[in-house]
Amino acid sequence: MTTNPRFPVRLDLKQGTVDMSHGAGGRAMAQLIAELFQHFLDNELLAQGNDQALFTPPPGRLVMSTDGHVISPLFFPGGDIGSLAVHGTINDVAMAGARPLYLAAGFILEEGFPLADLARIVESMAAAANAAGVPVVTGDTKVVERGKGDGVFITTTGIGVVPEGLAISGDQARPGDAILVSGFIGDHGVAILSKRENLGFGTEIQSDSAALHELVATMVAAVPDIHCLRDPTRGGLATTLNEFAHQSQVGMRIREEAIPMRPEVAAACELLGLDPLYVANEGKLIAICPGARAETLLAAMRGHPLGSASAIIGEVVADPLHFVQMETRFGGGRVVDWLAGEQLPRIC
Repeated sequence: MTTNPRFPVRLDLKQGTVDMSHGAGGRAMAQLIAELFQHFLDNELLAQGNDQALFTPPPGRLVMSTDGHVISPLFFPGGDIGSLAVHGTINDVAMAGARPLYLAAGFILEEGFPLADLARIVESMAAAANAAGVPVVTGDTKVVERGKGDGVFITTTGIGVVPEGLAISGDQARPGDAILVSGFIGDHGVAILSKRENLGFGTEIQSDSAALHELVATMVAAVPDIHCLRDPTRGGLATTLNEFAHQSQVGMRIREEAIPMRPEVAAACELLGLDPLYVANEGKLIAICPGARAETLLAAMRGHPLGSASAIIGEVVADPLHFVQMETRFGGGRVVDWLAGEQLPRIC
């Protein structure tokens, strides 16, 4: 990092901490932005140096999403709050079938937070954005007094573009449609819990945090008439299916035996008394498409690295009560209802 004549003494990114002056709008704040945020997140639009990013969107309909990230711990197996903030918002935009274009990021920093940890988070965020091809082009930083935050909170907003003629929405599921999941469920939530509680399960369970927009593009190219897409984050697979059922005024029937799940995740959930259907994911999606197109969509998903463990797990049915029902692996049945309370707080 070259010396900036405005700041004769560089930030101490090894031993320094965030203080109230870093959010006060003066020289210290300008230095934090220049030497940390701009340094790691550098791109053409961010370099404009304005309070907004000016760009010309490509043809199509615009999609916008925003998401707050308050995860604890900040660093976990398979990721951290920085990469998660990028992946989560990219995925929310992509679930409309959109191509994500740009991100904005807002940071709430607590006084006393180590600058080394902040640099690690922002560098991870930059790496995730660069890998996804979706830059952070504008942002904001605020600092709160010691004890009034929890290190760092990040809000990201994403904007993308949907091609004309594509209509993917949670209210489009129809009886006869197939339900697909893009891989193993529950990895993220169990990874967070294992780190938070210092639990050892014999093997380290990694978060599945990933940007899914390229997988979605592959799916849309193969089956343009996908009806619904959503990433099952808080509340997991069960909550997502209940959302779809109520939005589309239909029922869902799934088969427990068909749902992909790592044995170590299943074992951890059994040990901890958790239902894996409600455990959060950060790199998986649920897709609903016409039944006749399900095998084509499944093949396209399995052909992508982020969908190699995809499976058809059930079908949409007519049901005036809009229940999600599951055939258990023992041949019985159960209603998969909305989550009551919260199994795992602060997981995203």
